[in-house]
Amino acid sequence: MKINLSKKQKKIVCATVAAWGFTFIITGTSLGLSKAPEAKNDINLRIVEKREASSKSNEIKPKDMSSEVDKPISVDIKDYLENPDDIDPKILRSLKLDTSAIKINEAGTYTYTITYKKKKFSATYVIKEKELPNITMTLKSLNLQVGSSLSTDVQTYVNEKLDDEVKKNTKIDLSAVNTSQSGNYQYSITYKGKLYTGTITIYQPNKTTKQESSITPKKTDEEKE
Repeated sequence: MKINLSKKQKKIVCATVAAWGFTFIITGTSLGLSKAPEAKNDINLRIVEKREASSKSNEIKPKDMSSEVDKPISVDIKDYLENPDDIDPKILRSLKLDTSAIKINEAGTYTYTITYKKKKFSATYVIKEKELPNITMTLKSLNLQVGSSLSTDVQTYVNEKLDDEVKKNTKIDLSAVNTSQSGNYQYSITYKGKLYTGTITIYQPNKTTKQESSITPKKTDEEKE
């Protein structure tokens, strides 16, 4: 249906349409501008992350380690590095740890290695003796006959009851005791660096002899009668 508008009405319609168009343009521009910073922030974040990754030194710094006898040792490469957070994860995964020289059941100082691209880095691993209880020992004074054998059980010489772990770490020295000759001898026991001394007396048992006469006394003439 055709609508006849006057010139004045046509001008009003044109002005209204123009106003709407301008409003849509402004709104669209505002929406575009409001989204632009988000994209820019995302780009900035990626740049920062990339800079942080490239700022890692990636220097391999093995550290000295220690643990007690008979305790399992770690197999995590991060535990052996002073700066695991300063090394790129890809490099961490390519590192090879070698602890085969460490004897976990024997106290001592050992060396372990970390290999990266055929280059080896080494550090020490100390296996320490177990922490032993603090006890005070009192030694016995023993009396043994000449020719007796000396016991190798440390409990034989100590008044206090000792557990197996303490016995294992106690050293006894009987080298000065001569069981083939009577006399007083000194022996020693060492525990946690402390020396204890005791005495062993070697004695000769008394011999009782019966003297029997093999000669029969002659009877006198009076006894004969």
